Amino acid sequence: MSKSTRELTAGQRAYEAKRAAKAGVSLDRWLADKARAQEDAARAERKAAEAARPAARKPGLLARLIDRAHKPL
Repeated sequence: MSKSTRELTAGQRAYEAKRAAKAGVSLDRWLADKARAQEDAARAERKAAEAARPAARKPGLLARLIDRAHKPL
């Protein structure tokens, strides 16, 4: 998921180093914080998706009557 300094291209590494210097932290810490933030965002998105999933509803009147009609006496 997150790219370490070994997986970044020279341009990406320079860009992230510049952002880390502007924030006043080391590049390694900057990348670790960035990875943690991405994981937290993904976790929050999964949690929101689970919460948005509707609860299972019981069958309506017509469905119950049809199911009952198909059962043997």
